[in-house]
Amino acid sequence: MQYRTLGSEKLRVSAVGLGCRNLSDRYGRDNDAAAIAVFHRAIDLGVTLMDTADMYATGDNEELLALALKGKRDQVVLASKFGITRGVPDHEGRPVDGRPEYVRTACERSLKRLKVETIDLYYVHRVDPAVLIEDTVGAMVELKNEGKIRYIGLSEAGADTLRRANAVHPITALQSEYSLWTRDYEKDQIPACRELGIGFVAYYPMGQGFLSGTMTQLNDLAPEDRRRRLPRFTDENISSNIQLLEALGAVAEDKGCTLSQLALAWILAQGDHFIPIPGTSSLNHLEENVAAADVELTEDDLARINEIIPPDGAVAGDRLPGSRLSELNI
Repeated sequence: MQYRTLGSEKLRVSAVGLGCRNLSDRYGRDNDAAAIAVFHRAIDLGVTLMDTADMYATGDNEELLALALKGKRDQVVLASKFGITRGVPDHEGRPVDGRPEYVRTACERSLKRLKVETIDLYYVHRVDPAVLIEDTVGAMVELKNEGKIRYIGLSEAGADTLRRANAVHPITALQSEYSLWTRDYEKDQIPACRELGIGFVAYYPMGQGFLSGTMTQLNDLAPEDRRRRLPRFTDENISSNIQLLEALGAVAEDKGCTLSQLALAWILAQGDHFIPIPGTSSLNHLEENVAAADVELTEDDLARINEIIPPDGAVAGDRLPGSRLSELNI
């Protein structure tokens, strides 16, 4: 496994991390052993960055990781997030909360669920439009000074918000959706990260599974699959998007890798401060994802990929419905 450094405070992490949400979303608490086996295998393969959040399965994901961390804590860079208040009591009408008093409450709850004394990388999951980012980050600095967190991150934050936050305290990483078919952040946020020396952690690096190449038609998704509600997976858009996969598949074949590995290698090729965190509950997929760190893309490869999916188009449909896009600080 390769390793990279995030932020001016130099947090060292594996080049490919593990998004842990799927471990509880799929298994629930009926098969802890299978989920923990994936977590432990990731460690064996050299993965250090493990990512969760307090709202994943309403805290259940953090409790699951507490079991997986037993005897392994010193091998893991543990990341969690706060701010999305879905399922949190007394938060009706307040979908996100960045108030300083809630920052502390959320952190204490996560520490208790995770059964750890410190969270290595703590993110603002969504920026609260009703609270100054300076106040939210200021509260996180207090937690850092107390040893409850080590590094500070933001998720889905705009370039101006990043600059304001970084003026309060160095921001180690911005975590946002980024993949070959979601390149919105190349306009403002990624240049700001380069300017400020902030790492970029990419969630949904395979386009919510689309870039794995397993879909050939809309009916490949189960009727209850939540992706059916996303614009890119609708009847009018899915066919043209699948054609993009065929062209990318030819590049992957020439490189001797899978389509999933090509998608992850493309993110890694964007710079030394880029880290994808694919989520999986499959041991086979985990090993495939980790091996993407060994796929080297040349300038010619990147140019070829860019012709297939350029930054400003080619993908049909927005990544989220308009109402959800409006919730993001971008």
